[in-house]
Amino acid sequence: MKRPRVVIAGAGFGGLTCARALKKTPVEVLLVDRNNYHLFTPLLYQVASALLDPGEIARPVRQLIRPLPNADFLQASITGVDFAARRLLTDHGPIAYDYLVLATGAQSDYFGNPALARHSLGLKELDEGLAVRNRILSQFEASRWTSDSATRRMLLTFAIAGGGPTGVEMAGAVSELIRLVLRKDYRDLDTNEVRVVLIEAAPYVLGAFQPSLREAARRSLERKGIEVMLNSKVEAVTESSLRLAGGTEIPTGMVIWTAGVRASEIGKAAGVQLARQARIKVDPTLQIPGHPVVFAIGDLAGARQHAMDGEALLPMLIPVAMQAGKHVGACISELVAQGGARAFRYQDPGIMATIGRNSAVAQIGWVHLSGFLGWVTWLTVHLVKVISFRSRLVVLINWAWEYLFYDRPIRIIVRARQ
Repeated sequence: MKRPRVVIAGAGFGGLTCARALKKTPVEVLLVDRNNYHLFTPLLYQVASALLDPGEIARPVRQLIRPLPNADFLQASITGVDFAARRLLTDHGPIAYDYLVLATGAQSDYFGNPALARHSLGLKELDEGLAVRNRILSQFEASRWTSDSATRRMLLTFAIAGGGPTGVEMAGAVSELIRLVLRKDYRDLDTNEVRVVLIEAAPYVLGAFQPSLREAARRSLERKGIEVMLNSKVEAVTESSLRLAGGTEIPTGMVIWTAGVRASEIGKAAGVQLARQARIKVDPTLQIPGHPVVFAIGDLAGARQHAMDGEALLPMLIPVAMQAGKHVGACISELVAQGGARAFRYQDPGIMATIGRNSAVAQIGWVHLSGFLGWVTWLTVHLVKVISFRSRLVVLINWAWEYLFYDRPIRIIVRARQ
């Protein structure tokens, strides 16, 4: 008898966790993703800031599923779903499924402003991280060719839009790259001409954290020479400037956009009901209403859970995706055995963000850490979660090298050709 086929759209944290949860279930698992690798996104900003090489935070999907005897992988871009015929639609043709798990993640949200998308760089994908690294280094090289101080200041002003964990971590990393490393490479560099600006529309950074940790993060950013602009909304971006609502203009040759995120386009393409941020509305079991053999997990799913102030969407975080992946794997196992799906309950393991050397904030239940202790906690957790043992070892060596010698080893401008 032919075993049921479970197609998992997306090989991120949710998709891979779901595939692993089905390892002993009598099904065929097929992972589909437009990339042939799994990306450890929490350290993408370290690729963008010349500390880590791409291969240290990414691993081929086929390598990661070797221990799963019932799993295979196909590289394809997902274009939609034919629910009636039970087929996942891709640019290589349709793929039949008995059960479908949609786990295609999220993308940068520019709030319908094409100028923001055109003149800023996102930080969600590996190629974006490499583009950010190239641009930072290229801005410094270009600044050596001009004798006009205003142009040089524009080239050496780096604006990060968005004061969430990605924006805060990127701002800290860029500041340290400049102050601790590039200052030595460019001997005639006037550090007074260099600016790192973090822009946030809210009155605080790290909105998901407790007020005391938000304030600790803000103080740490400012101690590292970063200009923190709160209550400031980006209105427009050009090739050489950024304009805030209210008219303030910042001359800058580089804007890194971390201010918005929304689910991938698959929900819209599939024609299902969407919640806020284009996330797919799901039942408590994470099944899509009206389609009992189709699940949505991770950033794509608009899953809700009761909170103290009512029902709220679950955050777009890796632990949510991984717990949902494990849950859906168990639900499919039960459905295959003629059982039923259970409601999903998220267990919050805490959140953390680093602001660079010796400084981070961590909120783990009632435990709130900041400064050096928060930084050690952040390092430990992220090192343990890096994809493979080899990657952990290389990452640890790079971190130690940078910490001891104030050096970033990957300061090269690379432009790939195909």
